Amino acid sequence: MRRYLRIVVLCLACGFCSLLYAFSQLAASPEEGAGGGGGKPQAAAASWLAGGGRGGAGGVGSAGLAAHPGRSDRYSLKVQPIQRMHLAVVACGERLEETITMLKSAIIFSIRPLQFHIFAEDQLHDSFKGILDSWSFLQTFNYSLYPITFPSENALEWKKLFKPCASQRLFLPLILKEVDSLLYVDTDILFLRPVDDIWSLLKKFNSTQIAAMAPEHEEPRIGWYNRFARHPYYGKTGVNSGVMLMNMTRMRRKYFKNDMTTVRLRWGDMLMPLLKKYKLNITWGDQDLLNIIFFHNPESLFVFPCQWNYRPDHCIYGSNCQEAEEEGIFILHGNRGVYHDDKQPAFRAIYEALRNCSFKDDNIRSLLKPLELELQKTVHTYCGKIYKIFIKQLTKSIQDRYDRPPKER
Repeated sequence: MRRYLRIVVLCLACGFCSLLYAFSQLAASPEEGAGGGGGKPQAAAASWLAGGGRGGAGGVGSAGLAAHPGRSDRYSLKVQPIQRMHLAVVACGERLEETITMLKSAIIFSIRPLQFHIFAEDQLHDSFKGILDSWSFLQTFNYSLYPITFPSENALEWKKLFKPCASQRLFLPLILKEVDSLLYVDTDILFLRPVDDIWSLLKKFNSTQIAAMAPEHEEPRIGWYNRFARHPYYGKTGVNSGVMLMNMTRMRRKYFKNDMTTVRLRWGDMLMPLLKKYKLNITWGDQDLLNIIFFHNPESLFVFPCQWNYRPDHCIYGSNCQEAEEEGIFILHGNRGVYHDDKQPAFRAIYEALRNCSFKDDNIRSLLKPLELELQKTVHTYCGKIYKIFIKQLTKSIQDRYDRPPKER
């Protein structure tokens, strides 16, 4: 009898140890998605990225915790690590200050940590590194610097398309192969509410949607695409690619309908044939190519309202973004250089306020009163007449983030 009892006890002990080992392995190897789309990205490797060489980071920032998106730590004690929001920007020429101001606006209001992917000309890398490393005390972001990278056999054609470096964004799904979801923005973007809020739109994608953009125009009478385009474009007035939210896992996996062949093509296989077919017919470069792609694949696009990509076109001839009138501007897009000239002083006032703002809570809280005084000086312009929509959401973002006690934030 004792012998049987010993065998039973031994079996129970062995089973208990096996269970402990299994649970320890599960806890030590959590899956780390990049947010939004779920699952590990299946990279559609481009030929010029074979071996992963030229698509790698030119330098890895030390701000916050360790960088390297997609890399999991087997020995981490965090079973459910906080997932970072991934934001990409492409900076060339004289765009350093503008890009830094955009990144600052993202940091000031966002709640979850951010991972910046900065694609820049080589001569800008040291400047980016110096500034972003000086912000490392914030512990709220990481960054990676990358060189400007195009397929070697067609690099010159892509560089000359529209503006230098602009078409880099088309290749982000192929370069950032371990990133699941990504928010791409132009350098002339300013966040007036947390990045978390536009990031949450990823959850609203249906099963066929792979990206989100705002319409190019709300009013067809002043629309560019519907009046002048010599190529297909999405919807009634086209879409603007200055703010583009992407589920890149889906983009890499999808086979796209097109007007070049009856065979559906993957993202990386479609870009160069598309450029060859339409390069004499496109005006706005990569944005036009995106419009052509989503004209043939409309089910793949999620369209968000104009307040997520508010441009001078929304007020220069009179207000035509109803959502911004009701709730305020969420993301300000100062295209056509309006942050740096006197054509749209309301846009410039917002830019200068955020450019000069520090990360100190008191400085951010005290930003609104002098800004409103500056905006009141712009009422001689159509955009200035509705200046309150420029600070409506900004006021709420500051109150939510900096005026409430820490436990209520």
